Amino acid sequence: MVNRLKEKATRGEAALGAFIGISSIASVEILALGGLDFVIIDTEHGPFEVETALQLIMAAELRGLTPIVRARATERSALLKMLDAGGQGLLIPYLKSVAEAESIVSWGKYRPVGDRGYSFNRSGDYGLAQEAAGGIMEYFAQKNAATLLIPQCETAECLEQIESIVALPGIDGIFIGPFDLSISLGIAGQFDHPKLQEAFRRVLQACQAANKICLNLASTPEDALAKLAMGFHGVASTDIGFLKSGVSAFVQGIRKGV
Repeated sequence: MVNRLKEKATRGEAALGAFIGISSIASVEILALGGLDFVIIDTEHGPFEVETALQLIMAAELRGLTPIVRARATERSALLKMLDAGGQGLLIPYLKSVAEAESIVSWGKYRPVGDRGYSFNRSGDYGLAQEAAGGIMEYFAQKNAATLLIPQCETAECLEQIESIVALPGIDGIFIGPFDLSISLGIAGQFDHPKLQEAFRRVLQACQAANKICLNLASTPEDALAKLAMGFHGVASTDIGFLKSGVSAFVQGIRKGV
């Protein structure tokens, strides 16, 4: 399975995605047909357990989207189950330390990079994956390269250690959580505040120095273009945001003409 997010970032092209908070296969398909590159199935804030997440992962794959899962917690089972279900990467929320990042690598990457447990699961085609033809270590190498582990920088503690976190082998990038990061920095919701903008630049520079992916949230096309111009490899909006803006534009357009 091609990881479009990784491929686009490697080529220096903008990757566009959306968080999935609506439990609907149809909405995932529509996002794919609309031209997105990846989706982030949100099991932290969204109403999803493993079975539903697996169905949304399958829908994304069938339509050519790269399925990333935002884990519900920084713990082994929460990460492993979503990778076994077929997630091509993980967003890990609320990271606060290098030690936590090391644990994520241990649980999310196979040896020799980490210590991920192996089973005959969906992500390995139930033991029939063609990649395994060269032996289990060759399979591990290919899966490690294709699986993205992307912690979220959304705490002041993570920001202060960002250079060390990003430099860890097995950490593939960072996704900035601007809402929680602004709260943690004491400037809740002040997205244009110099302190938050400087935090964006620091995370971006750390990722660039380590040759890692750097992603951010974008609420509007103008917001997305500004962040891509800064150097971010990609941005993600939300399916709920798309629905709200579409409905609002439709209703307001009619009301103004009545």
